[in-house]
Amino acid sequence: MADHTTAPRRNSSGLARDVEILELLGSAEAVSGGGLGVSRVAQITGRDKAVVSRSLATLADAGIVDRDENTLAYRLGARLYALAALTVESTLTRESQPILRRVAQRARETTHLCVLRGGNVLTIASELSPHEFRTTGWEGITTAAWRTPSGRVLLSDWDDDSLERWYAEHGQDQAIVGPVPPHAAGFSVLPSPPPDRQVVADLASLRAELDRIRTHGYALLDEELELGVVGASAPVRDFTGRIVAALNVSAPKTRIGDRLEALARFVASSAKDLSRAIGYEPEHSSRVQLP
Repeated sequence: MADHTTAPRRNSSGLARDVEILELLGSAEAVSGGGLGVSRVAQITGRDKAVVSRSLATLADAGIVDRDENTLAYRLGARLYALAALTVESTLTRESQPILRRVAQRARETTHLCVLRGGNVLTIASELSPHEFRTTGWEGITTAAWRTPSGRVLLSDWDDDSLERWYAEHGQDQAIVGPVPPHAAGFSVLPSPPPDRQVVADLASLRAELDRIRTHGYALLDEELELGVVGASAPVRDFTGRIVAALNVSAPKTRIGDRLEALARFVASSAKDLSRAIGYEPEHSSRVQLP
């Protein structure tokens, strides 16, 4: 248990007091112990127990904190996590635009930002390649996660039980899920991967691919979804370290040639830039330039 020094009592606004309590409930001591009681919060903050109790009760009424009826300990509530998720998504959308543009300009290939929706992959933004011969934008299109490098990246921080349940429900989903927008009507998506290009054939091969992604920091696509198209995806993490999006670059195979691994390393470096922009703090980072 962390050793907190009792702070001197001080006057402050109600909002500042509540923020201090919320930060404390997010501490390692609170998380590992399943929460903190009124007395412990009062001890650490140096505040009167009655004042702390009223603050926690108000926060609990709003759903910002939860109170365990057995231990009487308080912990961060579901509503706070929901608000944090909304903040991350709006920040992600805003911060991704200049990075998508930069990646598309430097790689000179179409760049996408993808998230998980309903167990599959939704492209929420695309920046087109400056070449006339290029892959197209996929905004608003949902694809099967097991068929795409972005989907496999987005699954790569899931625990094994969650992954097994997901595969039972979505492991055989068709390549494009749901209605196809008008701008995607002409996409030449393969109904199934060619046998010599198929990365995921069952749960075991999915697990093996996710291990590879965790090791290398990116996923590759080689004509698995569309003939003549290759791609690379890398994870975007939020302030908690959780994967919340995937940065993806797709391109004609004839133009990428043997540079796919180099492209993937550049995409992974750019995904780290976006992660930092939305609050992630990696232990070690270095920027990769395209050769």
